Amino acid sequence: MSDKEKQARWLNPDILSYFVAGGIAGAASRTVVSPLERLKIIQQVQPMTRDGQYSGVWRSLVRMWKEEGFKGYMRGNGINCLRIVPYSAVQFTTYEQLKKFFTCRGAKELDTPKRLASGALAGVTSVCTTYPLDLVRARLSIATASIPVRNETSSAVPKLDANTFGVERRSHATSTSRAIYRATELSMIGMTIKIIREEGGIHALYRGLIPTALGVAPYVGINFAAYEALRGIMTPPGKDTVGRKLMCGALAGSVSQTLTYPFDVLRRRMQVVGMTSGSLGYEYKGALDALMTIPRAEGLRGLYRGLWPNLLKVAPSVATSFFTYEFVKEHLVAS
Repeated sequence: MSDKEKQARWLNPDILSYFVAGGIAGAASRTVVSPLERLKIIQQVQPMTRDGQYSGVWRSLVRMWKEEGFKGYMRGNGINCLRIVPYSAVQFTTYEQLKKFFTCRGAKELDTPKRLASGALAGVTSVCTTYPLDLVRARLSIATASIPVRNETSSAVPKLDANTFGVERRSHATSTSRAIYRATELSMIGMTIKIIREEGGIHALYRGLIPTALGVAPYVGINFAAYEALRGIMTPPGKDTVGRKLMCGALAGSVSQTLTYPFDVLRRRMQVVGMTSGSLGYEYKGALDALMTIPRAEGLRGLYRGLWPNLLKVAPSVATSFFTYEFVKEHLVAS
């Protein structure tokens, strides 16, 4: 195959349509649920104390509005969209291409295992492509939240608290996360520079990548497989209404997210564990250590913290994503 033929194969109108439609779908789905996305992140990483807790979805959203206004709802959404546009574009495009690969371009049946494999590989590809943006977005989401944090004081030897079940904690003074960040650090570029400077260089932007990839693979695989299975059941010819399509996406997203949610909590903990200022009190030796320590210190519910606002977010988010993708793709391919 010549270079021109290879270039034409990867830049054909169908692939460009998948890419553009996926990017638009991602931006639309995240913006719709930005307040709930930020609340989920805060609840996942806030310390287990009685003071300053963001508890209850409605109460927390009201508090966020009173303390930060509309900007609080959208905090981190800019970088989230910057991340999700290429993330979603790569994910949908990779999924479409892998489906063609596994079915030999339609010569074989696309069964459930092939859908799961296509979705899992597409998820891993997309998350590896955009992970640093996800980490920075998570830091920005909690940076302005008024949750209690610990400012480490000088102590050469980490102290073990008998009540922390092996989680190392240094001597600290309690403050709030909003109090320990400068204004210049509350931007995408500022936070990125802060992480690189204070946490060990570029590789700090990839902290938590492995557990994230392990969680994303089954999530995306189940998400795509469930959606296409539900479309076959709920939207037969002549009954593919907008409401039915949205319902398929909402159900698929809820099922896949619930089954893989502990990996999402693990990802967030690993993303904030290296914070040098405003520590949230979490120190794990690695992803496996965190996976064992969280249930031991917080019970199994620790692996599902923030699940309720996340489910409220996932249903409309995934529904919007799939509907927007199919709508834009159909119009682009037709043109």
